[in-house]
Amino acid sequence: MANLKTGDKKTKAQSMGMHTEVLTGKTQQKFFNPDEAENFFYWGTYDVDFNKRTELDVKNMECKEANNKIDSLMSEGYGTIVIKNPQGKHSLGVGILNKLNLIFEGSLGYFGAGSIDGPMVRVNGRVGWSCAENMMAGKVVIEKNAGSCFGAAIRGGDLVCKGSVGARTGIDQKGGTIIIGGDAGAFTGFMMQRGRIIILGDVGINLGDSMYDGTIYIGGKIGSFGSDAVESPMTKDDMDWLKRKLKVAEIGENFDVSKMTKVVSGKKLWNYDALEPTEKKGAI
Repeated sequence: MANLKTGDKKTKAQSMGMHTEVLTGKTQQKFFNPDEAENFFYWGTYDVDFNKRTELDVKNMECKEANNKIDSLMSEGYGTIVIKNPQGKHSLGVGILNKLNLIFEGSLGYFGAGSIDGPMVRVNGRVGWSCAENMMAGKVVIEKNAGSCFGAAIRGGDLVCKGSVGARTGIDQKGGTIIIGGDAGAFTGFMMQRGRIIILGDVGINLGDSMYDGTIYIGGKIGSFGSDAVESPMTKDDMDWLKRKLKVAEIGENFDVSKMTKVVSGKKLWNYDALEPTEKKGAI
């Protein structure tokens, strides 16, 4: 998180594990003109009405046809679309850069709801590998379990799984929040760069391996810490934020967050090339 110099006083974000980049010697640059509001939207997006609801049965559709049909329905102003019989198809609901309530009545395969920016997605079943990969904004809620690489490289929004997830959850995460109601597998938070991960259950080995920044909160047991991942003291700001976030996520509202373990980067790998050989061995 970039920040201006504030002396020795820490901001709330800093006390929760986010580092500060000192912006000395830099000037402000104007990127947007508020008079050009029409340029703030993605090309090909639509004005939709959330009260305008329809259903789409994709049982006999290939994923490309189903995704094209979702786009067509949005162009007609439908703001709430219920997908019937997804039957574990791969790559459904991907590339949606629009405000939308998208409900899947069933389970998805690999890469469900990937590369989205804005929609609210609810899956009433399970999802396979790499759900919500490269998510930019919005909210995705999985009612049951998820496969490996859950939330890979997400940049924003809230990604919630009420059940358990596989290995490498939040791999290369660049922002946003991932919330898990159950357990998570090995290498959770691997190469994490920004954002936060909350896991109410247990987590596997090599937690936060090679993480650069960000914060991970674990409610259960930790298999082992990965390279350069270290425990950090929980603060009041952490606990207040966790209570608010879990309430919004619809899970763990009464969870005792004071007993959670907070994990951050030890920052030894930030300047890896400058380390002595013996230090490099210890860091990795």
